[in-house]
Amino acid sequence: MSSTPHRFAWIAFAALLLAACASQMEPAQRSISDIEAALSTAASDAAKYVPDQLTDVRRELGDLKATFDRQDYAGVLKAAPAVMERAHGLASAAKAKKADLMQALGEERSGLSARLPGYMTTIQSRIEFLAKKSSRKMAAGIDLDAARGSLSEDSSVWSKAQAAFATGNLGEAVTTAKSLETSLEGLASTLKIELKGPAA
Repeated sequence: MSSTPHRFAWIAFAALLLAACASQMEPAQRSISDIEAALSTAASDAAKYVPDQLTDVRRELGDLKATFDRQDYAGVLKAAPAVMERAHGLASAAKAKKADLMQALGEERSGLSARLPGYMTTIQSRIEFLAKKSSRKMAAGIDLDAARGSLSEDSSVWSKAQAAFATGNLGEAVTTAKSLETSLEGLASTLKIELKGPAA
């Protein structure tokens, strides 16, 4: 019978443990939910601009959920604040990275906008020069009709690039303009001229 008090003591202790776990379960679950919400808000831009950081935070969230599943609620509450801080940091990190990329694209756009119209004018002048009877010998082996067609297509591409510039889609605009620059350089090579950018 002497073991009865000890048995009651253990039951009471176990009850206290269960109560303590229960009291930590809800805030632990809430912490995970809050991190998920912060992650959801930042995920779109973070995936574009800081994907590695996003992957790290998602992995840390997965670790927290595993800790919760083991009913280590105290462990969740201890680790959650640092994960939440990193989740909130994703938005600002993505914003900063986006700003850097936009600045770089803007500078690239300025250079292309300064060069490409001059390139097209130079090529147009070269075609007109080679089309003259006096330039027949220099034009030998050059398909001027094909060159005119290529320049016309390139002019259309430049219009698309300018439209993308105008709508603020710098990524598409710069990609299109760089493709155009490559095409113009190839056309210039066919016409046996060297393209030069605007004087500094």
